[in-house]
Amino acid sequence: MTKPPHYWKKAKNYLSSKDKVMKNLIKRYDDTTLSTRKDVFYSLCKSIIGQQISVAAANSVYKKFNTACKGKITPQSVKKLGITKLKKCGLSKQKAKGIKELSIKFINKSFDPSLIKKMNDEEAIQYLSTLRQIGRWSAEMILLFTYNRSNIWPIQDIGLLRAISKNYKKKYLPPDRFVSLLKKRFSPYCSVATWYLWRSIDPEPIQY
Repeated sequence: MTKPPHYWKKAKNYLSSKDKVMKNLIKRYDDTTLSTRKDVFYSLCKSIIGQQISVAAANSVYKKFNTACKGKITPQSVKKLGITKLKKCGLSKQKAKGIKELSIKFINKSFDPSLIKKMNDEEAIQYLSTLRQIGRWSAEMILLFTYNRSNIWPIQDIGLLRAISKNYKKKYLPPDRFVSLLKKRFSPYCSVATWYLWRSIDPEPIQY
C-alpha cells in the first residue's frame, strides 16, 4: 500500500469548512486514509468480485480467489485458471468469464491501462467500461482507489447512498436533488467525502 493521495490533507480542511456532518466524520475516522496498491489488474479483479455483494461476502470470495492464484493475482496466474475453478471460488459464471477475459486482454495488450492517466474522469470511465463486467460503478472504484482521482462521486454505490441517508437523516434512497447538492458542495474532493461516508457505515476501511 502507498501513502495517502497528495491532496488528502487539503481535502479534509476543505470539506470540514463546507459541511458540518463531514467535519464530524473526518474527526471521528481520522485514524486511517485511503490507500492503494497502484495495481490496475488486481483492482479490476477485486472490483468484479465485489459487484452487488456485501463487503463480507466479497472478502470471502477474494480469499479463495487469492488462494487459487497462489497468492499472486496477475494476468498470467488468472489465465491459467479455468472457469470451473473460478466458480469454485464463489464467483458467478459471468464474473468468472469477466476476470478470465480481463487477464487475456492484459496479456495481449488489447487493453492499455497507461492510457487512463491522460484521460479525464468521464473518458476514463468510458474506456474502462469497454471491459467485460466493468460498468460505471466498477470504473469509478478503479479511478478512486487505483488512480486516486480526487472528485469521484459514485451515485450507483449502495454504501454511499446508505451513508448519506444515515448521516444526513434522509430516507433511503436519498433524493437525487440532495445527492447532487452534496456533489456540488464536496467538489473537487468528492472522493474523500465518499471515503469518509463509507467509513461511517463500515468500520473496516474499503480497499481495492
